[in-house]
Amino acid sequence: MDELLRTIPHIDLIAHRGVFSGAAPKRTETFRARSGKDNKVLPSLEDAVRAAGLRDGMTISFHHHFRGGDHVVNQVLDTLADMGFRDLTLAASSLADVHASLIRHIQNGVITHIETSGLRGRLAEEISRGLLECPVVFRSHGGRAAAIGSGELHIDVAFLGAPSCDPYGNANGYSRDDDTSIACGSMGYARTDAKYADKVIILTNNLVRYPNAPWAIPEYDVDYIVVMDDIGDPAGIMSGATRYTKNPKELLIAQTAASVIDAAGYLYDGFSMQMGSGGASLAVARFLRQMMQEKNIRCRFALGGITGQITAMHEEGMIDRILDVQSFDLDAALSLKKNRFHHQIDAVYYASFLSAAAVDQLDFVILSALEIDTDFNVNVLTGSDGVIRGAIGGHPDTAAGASLSVVVAPLTRGRIPTVIDRVNTIVTPGAVVDVVVTDQGIAVNPRRPEVAERLRKAGMKVYTIQQLKDRAEALAGRPDLIRYRDRVVGVVMYRDNTVIDVIRQIDDD
Repeated sequence: MDELLRTIPHIDLIAHRGVFSGAAPKRTETFRARSGKDNKVLPSLEDAVRAAGLRDGMTISFHHHFRGGDHVVNQVLDTLADMGFRDLTLAASSLADVHASLIRHIQNGVITHIETSGLRGRLAEEISRGLLECPVVFRSHGGRAAAIGSGELHIDVAFLGAPSCDPYGNANGYSRDDDTSIACGSMGYARTDAKYADKVIILTNNLVRYPNAPWAIPEYDVDYIVVMDDIGDPAGIMSGATRYTKNPKELLIAQTAASVIDAAGYLYDGFSMQMGSGGASLAVARFLRQMMQEKNIRCRFALGGITGQITAMHEEGMIDRILDVQSFDLDAALSLKKNRFHHQIDAVYYASFLSAAAVDQLDFVILSALEIDTDFNVNVLTGSDGVIRGAIGGHPDTAAGASLSVVVAPLTRGRIPTVIDRVNTIVTPGAVVDVVVTDQGIAVNPRRPEVAERLRKAGMKVYTIQQLKDRAEALAGRPDLIRYRDRVVGVVMYRDNTVIDVIRQIDDD
C-alpha cells in the first residue's frame, strides 16, 4: 500500500488518516423520530441565553425588519435584565419608537453602549439629552455590514426574530406552510448578523416542519431556537416612514424628480433604481411608471427597501428583478413569497463597501432629507431642534454608489427652512449628492455640470443651492441656532466607517 501511495503525485501533501477501521454505526431511526428529539429547540429564552454563553460586557444584536411592530428587543432585554446581565452593548440594525422601554435598561446599567443605524421616539429624545454615558455609534446599513464582516463590530450573541422557523434553524420572514402567520418579508439585515455572530438564537412564534424552504437564514448559521407566543405586531411592521403621500407639494416634488431623471439621461431601457422611504421619494415611482409606459421601456432591477408600488410594477412586467433587503409593506412581503424574481439579499450584498455591492450598480437613487446645506451635505438623522429622530439607513451607501443621486425635500417645513448654511449633522457628504429637488426649484451640484446642462436643454430651470437657501429664508426666516452642550452623545460614521460628524447633547436650559 505504501509503495502504491508513493506513486501518487504530491502524496506528501495529502493528510494521512490511517488505515480504514470500519464505518461508524449508522442511525436507523425515521426522520420523524429524529426530528422529535434531535433539534435546536430549547424550552425557554433563559435556557438559550445560558447555552449561548452570554456574559456581562458582551455585544448582542437584533434586526429591525419588524419595524414599529417589534416585540423581540423589549422581551429579550427584559429577560436579560431579570437574569442579572450588565454592561451589554446593544448592536441593533435600527431602533424605533416601540423600544422606549430600553430607557430603564440604560438607567439600570444593563445597556451601556449602543451601535445602530437610527433612533426614534422617546429613546432617541432621552439619548439626545444625555441618557447614555457613552456616545451612540451610528452606521449606515452598508457601513454596519462592513463593520460586522471585518470584525470591527463583533457580535457575541444575535437574537433574531423570525416569522417562521423549522426545528433545525431554517428561518424566514414568511411561511409557505402557514399563510396566516405574521410576516415581515425580507430578512436582509438579520442574515448578516446570523452569518457573523458567534452564537445565533432564533425567536419564532411559528415553528414549522423541516425543511422550512425557502429560507433566509440557513440552519448552519443557527445555534438555538426559542418558540415564543408573540414576536411582533403585524400592523406595526408595515408602518412608519414608508407612507404614501397625497400632499400636493410632495407630489409636485416627485413629478419634478422623475422629470430630472429622464432629462439627465438615466431613464432608458434596462435602467436600475432605488426609491427612498419618505413620502415624496416613494411617490416618484408613480411618475416613473407613467414615463416608462410612454417610452415602452423596462427597469432591469429595483433595489433596497421594497414597497407595494415596486412589486406592482414587477408584476406588470415593468421591472425584471427585485433585490429586497427590507420589505416595507405587506404587499412587498407577499410578493417575496410568490414571485420567483423577487429576491431577498443581505446587507453585505446590498451595500458593503468592502465588496462589489448592489448599490454600485444603480443608475439612480431617490433620497429624502431633513436638511441640506449649501455644500450639498445632507442630514437625515437629527431634527431642526437637534434631537435625534431618524436613521442613516442606506442613504450614504446609495448616494455614493448610484450614477445619479437625487435628494428630494420641501424647501420649508412649516416655518423651518430645509436648505440652510450647514446641516446640524452630516450623514451624506455633498461630494456624492448630485441633484436637489424641492417644490421651489432644482439645484445641481457643481461637480456635475453635464447634468445641469442636460436639464437646461430639456427646458428645466436650474438654480444654485445658495439661491434655494436664500428663497427658503425669505419664506421662513433664518433659523435660530441650536444650543448644544460640549458632551458628545452620538458619533456618525461614514460608510467606510470613518467618523464624518458627531452629535452633541442638546441644551434645554
